[in-house]
Amino acid sequence: MSELEKLLEGVAVKWKILGDISEIYGGLKGKSKGDFTDGNAKYVSYKNIFYNIEVDFNNLDGVKVESDENQYEVKYGDVLFTGSSEVATEAGMSSAVTNNSNIKLFLNSFSFGLRFNSDIEILPEFSKYLFRSHFMRKEISKTASGVTRFNVSKKRFKKLQIPIPPLKIQKEIVRILDTFTELTTELTTELTTELTARKKQYKYYREQLLTFDEKIGFDSLEKLAENLDSKRRPIASGLRESGDIPYYGASGIVDYVKNYIFDGDYLLISEDGANLLARKTPIAFSISGKSWVNNHAHILKFETYVERRFVEYYLSSIDLTPYISGAAQPKLNKRNLNSIKIPNPSFEDKERIVNILDKFDALTTSISEGLPKEIELRKKQYEYYREKLLTFSKDTVEV
Repeated sequence: MSELEKLLEGVAVKWKILGDISEIYGGLKGKSKGDFTDGNAKYVSYKNIFYNIEVDFNNLDGVKVESDENQYEVKYGDVLFTGSSEVATEAGMSSAVTNNSNIKLFLNSFSFGLRFNSDIEILPEFSKYLFRSHFMRKEISKTASGVTRFNVSKKRFKKLQIPIPPLKIQKEIVRILDTFTELTTELTTELTTELTARKKQYKYYREQLLTFDEKIGFDSLEKLAENLDSKRRPIASGLRESGDIPYYGASGIVDYVKNYIFDGDYLLISEDGANLLARKTPIAFSISGKSWVNNHAHILKFETYVERRFVEYYLSSIDLTPYISGAAQPKLNKRNLNSIKIPNPSFEDKERIVNILDKFDALTTSISEGLPKEIELRKKQYEYYREKLLTFSKDTVEV
């Protein structure tokens, strides 16, 4: 018997239609840019809702609201939702008001609020978990429609059903999830701190290992690798035939297609895009097996794994700004790429360096090894237990 079944043994859970047990209200109306400077009240923004399971009163901006304005004030127990998103599954993200504060609080535009009727016994702390659960997120996303932006239909949203167990069951579920959340957060914080330290250590050793005296000798990149740019072929998104072959662009996989044009081990290097300067994602990354590469990534072939990885690590460690042209649209053209000077120590030295950096890379960046995997496993473990406690059957409960 599951934890939830034990809690619910002999207890009925009521399922209610949202439109019957609550009212929905919109965000601030008639506000100009100047109203959001030196405000006398606080407001919850779209981002506040999207990124927080409950409203964080310490992270809210101000807004001017006069006493005679016809605005809907947010109250304790309300649940706030984002009204739209560019991704259908992210429309209608929620954040609950679990703090009974004296601060005057309002909701900004592009969002809407839900307030339960006074006779409905539902804890705000239970609401915050319920509306972020996978099964409710799935139901809410079904109420959204659109093409480039998906908007939640209030009409369909009001028809959603939610489970309302007795208060004592709600309290116990909240207690368990609060405890599990605290433990998961503490562990994740420890792992993240450790990961940050390892990354700094990795960066230090990478710089030490990849800093060479001019005496070592440098060669232009075109002498070390075969450039296969001429074999790249872009495919417009509407013309791609879906499959399981990765379709690569400047910063990694952008789609999966049916056919391939490359089969082997290669190094891809970003050709254009803001990431060339921002470096938020790798601009040099290795690929293996069957693949399709578009014209936003250079493709290089090396004779050995060691030489490919050595160049990948080196390019990831240096400033490429001198080789990049264009301001609005940064570009690393083929001529400039070929001219990049790469240190060329002995093969044995390259192999030693690559072996050391591969171990650091696996520990700090691989999602299948090391600390990132631990962090991901803890999050999945938390989500698993949350769903177990928030999944109620409609077959054996009171409706």
